[in-house]
Amino acid sequence: MIIEMRTYNIKTGSLKTFIDIYDKEIRETHVSILGNQIGFFYTEIGDLEQVVHLYGYDNFEERQKRRKILSENQQFKDYVLKVKDLILSQSNKLLYPTNFSKIQ
Repeated sequence: MIIEMRTYNIKTGSLKTFIDIYDKEIRETHVSILGNQIGFFYTEIGDLEQVVHLYGYDNFEERQKRRKILSENQQFKDYVLKVKDLILSQSNKLLYPTNFSKIQ
């Protein structure tokens, strides 16, 4: 399994708005297309106004296939247009488990 960790830095004062839009407008579609949502978090200490979400995939090819389907979904495209001005930056990491990780 690989874990995709996406981190979004949100404009100050816009965190609640960003999370509310995600929850009400795209969450169900997002999860149904990407599959295994391990978690969706926001920060309270350290770097503030961040949203971090984690998705698990069997392999890189599965991730690529699901991300392509999501990128072509009109509801997702509309969502991106709605939240793009709330996002300052984003980063993406693919995490691979060690042989002793609880998540394999």
